[in-house]
Amino acid sequence: MSHEFTLYTYYRSSTSYRARIALHLKDLKFTSQPIHLLEGGGQQHTAEYRLINPAGEVPSLVHNGNILGQSFAIIEYLDELFPEPKLFPTSPLDRARVRQICEHINCGIHPIANLKVQQYLTREFGISEEQKMKWVQHWIKEGMNALELLLVKTAGEFAYGDSLTAADIFVVPQVFSSKRFGVGLEDYKVIQRVYERSMKIDAFNKAHPHVQPDTPPELFGKV
Repeated sequence: MSHEFTLYTYYRSSTSYRARIALHLKDLKFTSQPIHLLEGGGQQHTAEYRLINPAGEVPSLVHNGNILGQSFAIIEYLDELFPEPKLFPTSPLDRARVRQICEHINCGIHPIANLKVQQYLTREFGISEEQKMKWVQHWIKEGMNALELLLVKTAGEFAYGDSLTAADIFVVPQVFSSKRFGVGLEDYKVIQRVYERSMKIDAFNKAHPHVQPDTPPELFGKV
């Protein structure tokens, strides 16, 4: 059976970054369809894209005509369909702990820096860019502090033990996002180690926001 994949993506979306990593790790060829989240008020708001993703979010994966949204669902789907390399452990407890790391990032840190959250803060409360950045940084640090403590217990060479898992696919984009909002890794030695180890893998570099078809020229190649 042939497989055709189209990924609706935005170069610096951390959730899109996750999906790209998974596709590259599985060595799956895919077509990138950029959705610019700012241009023209945001292409995610168009009626055409809402037919693909009713939430108006990225990423969206189209596989042989079937559409999936939400990066976590996409990654689990790819792992079940193409089990090598395996991204979720076989043991129920290990698998749940990997999901715990993923969900902490997905639900506990990522939404803070979400574009629509930031736009709402500006639109409804009229806060300044400085105030918004302070708010975002505070909550990212809260989440990163907890992530560091979690990884102290679980990390080996990677985020969960010595094998690459879905947890690393969530950690790496979160590091990129954190640094983009001015939160460095100085206080997070385990996160930093996990990040640096993961970035030695080709798939993570191929998926990096600064080497995508829609990466702005001034950022291209700055991995």
